[in-house]
Amino acid sequence: MKAIVTVLGKDKVGIIADIAIIMKNFGINICDISQTLMQEYFTMIMMVDLKEASIDYSELKEKLGEEGKKIGVEIRIQHQDLFDAMHRI
Repeated sequence: MKAIVTVLGKDKVGIIADIAIIMKNFGINICDISQTLMQEYFTMIMMVDLKEASIDYSELKEKLGEEGKKIGVEIRIQHQDLFDAMHRI
């Protein structure tokens, strides 16, 4: 099972590292990542594989939300199927 993680907020050092550490700690593989700066705003989209995750999806969603508040960004996660359906033209 794969999911899409999106991150948006003011840029600062360590955003990618902080999120990657969460993924590592729960056995979640980062399959693909794209990030950019839009003036002073940091944006990132990450595809992750939850197949070997040692945490339940809803708990992961909560952890990412907590980490986002802690580091000052908004972090969202959606199952890939839901993301694809929402963005299909």
